[in-house]
Amino acid sequence: MGSMPKVVDHRERRMLIVDALLRVAAERGLEAVSLRHVAAEAGVTSGMVQHYFRTKDEMMAFAMVAVRERHAARIEEAMRRLGPAPSPRDLVRTMLAEVLPLDEPRRADGRVVLAFLAYAAVRPAAAALLREDTQWMLGFVGDQIRSAQETGATPAALDPTPAAAGLLAMMEGIGIYLLAGQYSPQTALDTLDAQLALIFG
Repeated sequence: MGSMPKVVDHRERRMLIVDALLRVAAERGLEAVSLRHVAAEAGVTSGMVQHYFRTKDEMMAFAMVAVRERHAARIEEAMRRLGPAPSPRDLVRTMLAEVLPLDEPRRADGRVVLAFLAYAAVRPAAAALLREDTQWMLGFVGDQIRSAQETGATPAALDPTPAAAGLLAMMEGIGIYLLAGQYSPQTALDTLDAQLALIFG
């Protein structure tokens, strides 16, 4: 009796390829990513990579979504650890600290995100995906500032939208300094806390 044909989980196969792409990008930079390099890293043929992704751009778009999902899962888990009623400041600190490249797994992701930013700068479709994330983070941080204003922790005169934009820009800057080895993780967290103190008291 013949064995049943193995059903290939296409999402699993795509994720195997995307994980390989992210490793190549984290180790050698996004410009080193090619279908051939990714196939070698994943231990599959170039033909198989092309079966799932016809072009490098398609592969990149899928990888960007995968990194977003990884970030979201990490943030969600960190938020859950805060317990039932975290303060607005703790929520914002947790989200921003979770995105910072403070350890090796987050550094690898950070290098890929930095490369994606450069990649998206010349590709409107890729930039749209990043813009969505930025809008969500701006909305979230702005809402937490408003909540802190309701309890009197944050001055009512502070405009939440530019304050949120400033915090995100500061986090991106700290992230770049961390990746370049100019800041230690402790310096990065001290800088983040100093900025949070200005807004949340």
